[in-house]
Amino acid sequence: MNAFYEHHKDSIQFHYRCFDQILLNGLIQPFQQPERVLGFFNAYRQGKRVTKRTLTEIADQFQYWVKNRSEKWGAPILEPPDGSDDDSRRDKFVGEYFREAKANQVVAILKAREPARILVAIGDKNNDSPHLEYKQRWVNQFNFYVNDQHWGRMFVRICPHFPFSARVCLNQHNWLAIRMAEEGRDFQQQTNAFLRCSNPARLQELADSLRTRDLLQCGQKWLAAFTPFFSDKERKQAGCQHRLFFSQVEYCDNLIFHRRAAVEELTQRLLDLNRNIGQLAPFRGDRALAEEKRCELDRLYQHICDDLDALLRAVGLRVAA
Repeated sequence: MNAFYEHHKDSIQFHYRCFDQILLNGLIQPFQQPERVLGFFNAYRQGKRVTKRTLTEIADQFQYWVKNRSEKWGAPILEPPDGSDDDSRRDKFVGEYFREAKANQVVAILKAREPARILVAIGDKNNDSPHLEYKQRWVNQFNFYVNDQHWGRMFVRICPHFPFSARVCLNQHNWLAIRMAEEGRDFQQQTNAFLRCSNPARLQELADSLRTRDLLQCGQKWLAAFTPFFSDKERKQAGCQHRLFFSQVEYCDNLIFHRRAAVEELTQRLLDLNRNIGQLAPFRGDRALAEEKRCELDRLYQHICDDLDALLRAVGLRVAA
């Protein structure tokens, strides 16, 4: 049993563990080798030369497709406001577009300039057989914000330049909310936590039931939908589909207290400990007073050491003894 939970169990209403944000990077593995790109165009695109013009046309076609889909879906193409470089701020920016969103609806498309690994052709623009290699470039990428049927609010980032590197962002809290709603459970979700749940044991069972196929089915479905350059035949025969890799996974252990005051009291104790650390310097001229202050800090430290150690252990750290 977790020492922190055991110490505060009388103040805790319920607790559960689950994944929070899950970031998956997607790439089409055969195309990570330039010679495989040439082989694909020879076999499936009538031997078309992979030149600067070809690669530029592919990127332009994708952007024309995005504009067309935006009008058909009723999903506006937006640019992030100044200072919205991270995903959390962007989520807040597009939040209003998720109101009354239907299942599997694309609600907005965010266009932003970001770094990506793209295929470039080295040589003169009139060279029909340029040297191909991968470079890191800052390019416009498109973030498709989707209300998925099973995962709820999520986004898929697609680079319009060949070979269409991608990122998928999922959140198990949203997945759990949909599962519990399907079962008719009473719960209250606030951002990345459930503040109320009629059956915490069932909540934990659902959290533990997440499988790899749940991630793959969702990711592959939307990546195929957002890369129209490839046909179904090419996806099956030439392996032109994204392979997903974990980029970042957040796993949380949530403790829901009966009273907010209990949490604030604990937080204040931890702050007091850190606030007093390093305040011995003013007492250098009075050794007795400095020693008294040190003993006081030692007693305070020992008093909450167990709580602090358990709290930091949850994020992979440990208080020195």
